[in-house]
Amino acid sequence: MADTATAEPQLRPLVPHLTLGATRDEDYLNGAKCKNCNAVYAGPRMYCGKCSSAGPFESIKLSNTGKVHVWTIIHQATPYVKAPYIAAVVDLDGGGSVNTNIVGIEPTPENMSFDMKVKMFTEKVSEDREGNSYVAYKFTPA
Repeated sequence: MADTATAEPQLRPLVPHLTLGATRDEDYLNGAKCKNCNAVYAGPRMYCGKCSSAGPFESIKLSNTGKVHVWTIIHQATPYVKAPYIAAVVDLDGGGSVNTNIVGIEPTPENMSFDMKVKMFTEKVSEDREGNSYVAYKFTPA
């Protein structure tokens, strides 16, 4: 009978622009900085949206703090997602922006404001059949 080794469950980022550290406090968003115009993007890039060049790009660690650029409250979601929740675009300190959820506050218009300071954190959000855990980033008011 063949020996079927089972792989150890792994901790994996939910998105490719999240880099996992040894602890959740060491996790960070990775990005790319255009060396021609200094535009900053979340994740790797092949072309710059600002100057239209093909690079070169420098891999950088993005800030874990920023300000809410735009936001909305989602009232209807898929069955496995609890609604209402706050979806936002956050402009990161030092450049770049990310789509994210704002958590840690009630999802009401009174609790949100444009330019609100926020801070990133990561947490395990799901697990697959093989026992691999998936980590996502979210933001909370700073």
